[in-house]
Amino acid sequence: MRIDDFLSTVGIIKRRTIAKELAQKGMVAVNGRTIKPAYQVNVNDIIAIKGNRSVTVEVLALPTGSVPKDQREAYFKELTRNQ
Repeated sequence: MRIDDFLSTVGIIKRRTIAKELAQKGMVAVNGRTIKPAYQVNVNDIIAIKGNRSVTVEVLALPTGSVPKDQREAYFKELTRNQ
């Protein structure tokens, strides 16, 4: 699953287009490396999103379709948040 799709599907970022733009601008890193929107997410990846509302999460599982809001926390664990 692409990083932009993962971020929007599990609700870390509201829209896929925003996730894609952030990755294109170099504001998304996985395991310490800046990535492109097409990066394929793996379980145990550490995703860091920079910006006004920085957040770092660990990928726990990959969804196979849409994810209900009450089940999103099963797919990632929030490590840090800066608001």
